[in-house]
Amino acid sequence: MHKLLVTGCRGQLGSELQDIAEDYESLDLLFTDYTELDITDRKAVRMFVEDHGVDCIVNCAAYTAVDKAESDPERCDLLNHVAPGYLAEAIAARGGSMIQISTDYVFDGQGCIPYREDMPTAPQSVYGRTKLAGEGEVVLKCPGAMIIRTAWLYSSYGGNFVKTMLRLAKERDEIGVVADQIGTPTYARDLARAICTIAEQGIVPGIYHFTNEGAASWYDFTKTIFRLEGIDEDDCRVRPLHTEEYPTPAQRPHYSVLDKSKIKRTYGLDIRWWEDALKSCLKKL
Repeated sequence: MHKLLVTGCRGQLGSELQDIAEDYESLDLLFTDYTELDITDRKAVRMFVEDHGVDCIVNCAAYTAVDKAESDPERCDLLNHVAPGYLAEAIAARGGSMIQISTDYVFDGQGCIPYREDMPTAPQSVYGRTKLAGEGEVVLKCPGAMIIRTAWLYSSYGGNFVKTMLRLAKERDEIGVVADQIGTPTYARDLARAICTIAEQGIVPGIYHFTNEGAASWYDFTKTIFRLEGIDEDDCRVRPLHTEEYPTPAQRPHYSVLDKSKIKRTYGLDIRWWEDALKSCLKKL
């Protein structure tokens, strides 16, 4: 049985992993958040990994407040760059492996075809730069590490775009949503299942991409949420916006669809269309 340490267990992805853990009998998952393990404490990380006999770390912990990161770069770097290095160092000392969760924000978003893992990175925000630095630190410190870049995560847990749109639909007659940023909405439960499948089959080190299938704008995403929930124009009108009409401290990628050929080829994953995955989440909500 593989002993997996899951950090950041109270976030969207960590919560989904807790939900499905019993479906994977060959995995012994140990869940921690900052109250159980401070991943920014190098010595505490090393001791925890040793004391609990951890074979693999799945690092779901991160500084994900993208706009706030622009004015809080030191804390963001500590959580997204330095701390993953401590985890990688600790598990490598045991000859173990690691799965580091990363992001589409490592790309500049100026492309027009799905990004492959080997395409040039050029992050445009503090969040993106620190996540990319974290990738490098993990790969450097742990030869058995896998990086999984994902995008536009949502879940029935935590705060996310789906929940925000459903709340705004109750509070307002009209909302404006950006229509010129294109990516792939990704149900965190689908990513959690992919992670467990990978852990069962065995980690093949390298960089991989995982999202649901397809592409949409934030406007498309919102219109689909409302359609599936039976919210029509009379309840809440959705107005398309250009990025310039909705300025934010951090620059977002205009196009960040990720190519998933490598992870599907390596692990035989059957990945759902984003709208089918959304239906599942809305039913759970």
